[in-house]
Amino acid sequence: MDMSDTTPTLDAIGLLCPLPVLKARKRLKSLAQGEILTILADDPAAIVDVPHFCAEAGHEFLGQSDAPDHQIYRIRKGG
Repeated sequence: MDMSDTTPTLDAIGLLCPLPVLKARKRLKSLAQGEILTILADDPAAIVDVPHFCAEAGHEFLGQSDAPDHQIYRIRKGG
């Protein structure tokens, strides 16, 4: 089974700051500690906002990668 099939994903494409982070915060509340959330976003500010949010909220920022028309962010929920 492909892991991407079971990883929670938040589609924030088309949303502008601060919505991708606000929606990520809400989605993370429903996840267990240690679970990974994948965020899809095309907001240019997200490249700064997502890692900053993780540092402030105690989550682990696992990195960012580029897709053709958006970025992919991965966060591991912290305690």
